[in-house]
Amino acid sequence: MSDQPAFTFEEVSPRYMKATPVSKPAAGPSKGAEAHRHKHRDRLRQRFTEGGADAVPDYELLEMVLYGAILRGDTKPLAKRLITRFGDLNRVLAAPAARLKEVEGVGEKVVFQLKLIEAVGHRMARAKVMQKPILSSWDALLDYCQTAMAHRDIEQFRVLYLDRKNVLIADEAQAEGTVDHVPVYPREVVKRALELNATAMILVHNHPSGDPTPSQSDVDMTFAIRDAAEIFNITIHDHLVIGKARELSFRSEGYL
Repeated sequence: MSDQPAFTFEEVSPRYMKATPVSKPAAGPSKGAEAHRHKHRDRLRQRFTEGGADAVPDYELLEMVLYGAILRGDTKPLAKRLITRFGDLNRVLAAPAARLKEVEGVGEKVVFQLKLIEAVGHRMARAKVMQKPILSSWDALLDYCQTAMAHRDIEQFRVLYLDRKNVLIADEAQAEGTVDHVPVYPREVVKRALELNATAMILVHNHPSGDPTPSQSDVDMTFAIRDAAEIFNITIHDHLVIGKARELSFRSEGYL
């Protein structure tokens, strides 16, 4: 007979028979909700495919843009929050990343997707004017300036450099400033023109306030660049001030 002590059922059962609670997986979206979202996305895609951009309002275009960042889930609430916060699709795309992230539901993937679409839009608008005679593509130039600058929160100063045939050979942002001021150095503007062998320039800057009416400092800065450029026979064709909904031409207004 074994010398090992005997164990009763009651003694071993607490050790070996204790039930372990099984946690239930977190409930995800129901199959019905997922199917509804898929159908909604399919309907939007079909409406856009058949009718183009005019067939869908801004928030639905934004919904579809967000598909690239939010593979599953309903993008409509976020699209509507963004439109409500910034006003329209252009302002959403142009908004700084930090301000976008203030909106509930916006993370790095959403910011990336919005900035990607913004960059594509800028490239497309820019392609219509680069290496083309500007004076015969004036409307396209204004569209590009509006696309690139109208919805910025701070002032930016750009210079469009032209060759002897008034073909746009370079488009460069010279400086960025604050909501109502941007530092501009006439010497640097003219120096860059000489480096590019440019014979003419168009100056462009935006007014974040939305009103393109030039300030006295805008006028003084334009005259300073004009006077410096004239020494080297470089012509200032125009200075465009870009507002939210319209632009102002120094040439048309009689400043130049």
